[in-house]
Amino acid sequence: MIKVTRFNISKKFPELQKPLNKAAMESAKVSRANGISDELRELINVRVSQINGCVACLRSHVPALREAGMADELIDLIPAWRDVEAPFTPEQRVALGLAEAFTIMDHATDRDMIIDEARDYFTDDQIAAIEWTTILINAFNRISIANG
Repeated sequence: MIKVTRFNISKKFPELQKPLNKAAMESAKVSRANGISDELRELINVRVSQINGCVACLRSHVPALREAGMADELIDLIPAWRDVEAPFTPEQRVALGLAEAFTIMDHATDRDMIIDEARDYFTDDQIAAIEWTTILINAFNRISIANG
């Protein structure tokens, strides 16, 4: 087995990491300003990080989701959110569906239909905020995974 010495890409080029950190902070502000709760934003961060297998991000965002108010029993069910009926609100389900659609880049996914369904619960500004949250956590997941 070959042992590869990994390096931290964030430290190699911090000038690239800084704007991403700023974008994440701005995204959180935009989300809050448009009525997306910290709980919903952290729910998206956790689900995307689960899909991508990003341990570092899960270590950060699962506690943040608890702090934002989500009960442990519900956090435990996130991977099976489609299979359980009662615990997740319609808004949470729609947000999770959007997050998955912009994380799992399956060509069979009809993102237009998912966005259209989301309009029953969210404004276009809120949908855009959810999409930005998803895009940014995907980027952070990939950076964390690359850092090893």
